[in-house]
Amino acid sequence: MDIAEVLMNSNRLTTRDAALVFARAGFPIFPCVRDGKRPLTAAGFIDASCDIDQVGAWWARWPGANIGMLTGSVSGVDVVDVDVAQTISGFDAFERASAAGLVDGDLARVRTPSGGMHVYFPASAAHPQRCWQSAAAHIDFRGNGGYVVVPPSTLMRQNGRVGYRLVTLSAAGSKPVDAAALRSLVDPHALRTASRPETAGVPESTRLAQWVGRLQEGERNSGLFWAACRLAEAGFTPAAVQAALAPAAQSAGLPETEITATIRSANRRSGEGPRDRPESQRRDRPYPGSGRGDGPWLA
Repeated sequence: MDIAEVLMNSNRLTTRDAALVFARAGFPIFPCVRDGKRPLTAAGFIDASCDIDQVGAWWARWPGANIGMLTGSVSGVDVVDVDVAQTISGFDAFERASAAGLVDGDLARVRTPSGGMHVYFPASAAHPQRCWQSAAAHIDFRGNGGYVVVPPSTLMRQNGRVGYRLVTLSAAGSKPVDAAALRSLVDPHALRTASRPETAGVPESTRLAQWVGRLQEGERNSGLFWAACRLAEAGFTPAAVQAALAPAAQSAGLPETEITATIRSANRRSGEGPRDRPESQRRDRPYPGSGRGDGPWLA
């Protein structure tokens, strides 16, 4: 099944049953907190899997958990996120992009609990695209290194529990979205201060700490984990990783206990080495420890 069929078939299921549908169709997923976006597993989105036994075990442990799905090359799906929060909305920018023909060819559209929209596109295997965020246009792009929460997951809003809901499936031919062209139109003066630091060779602790300090809510924990993995893989001791990154993580808003636990998990993960995963799950994986080194993004 492609993503449109999976969304259609899982829209009215429990999250447990829907998780199995996603996994059987080959989309790497992982559990998030009930009514939230935070991953439940120790390594977060890095633990994403299509293994039916693993997925079943997760939802047996956490019944009702939300579902996070990787975007980009690993899943074959990119997502344009139209954000809505209080008085701001990304729909004006999205309509401009639509009039310019930059968001034609979507596979499906999902209404998010905030009233925004996730627009699903096929990812180009030949031209992988990294995530970006536009605070000015209230449009985000989720490609390599990112994930989205998918139906039938829910979030708590002021009016109660609201679900992610499939609203349309495309009847026309689908095609990848040009993320660079989209960003150029909706936010031509965007400052990419939160883009990942260069990591060729040995990671530089000061640069990574500065990047961690700029992380926003929703990406801070996974971003800290990614940066800590980079330093641990470069030979930094656990104490040195803590000293380099903990102050920056605190300035970004993470509590001390969460910082300590995240860095401990990263050190342990790096010490274990790569997990034994099927090649189909490892290929083009935008995870910490991969050649690309992409940081995590979510919607």
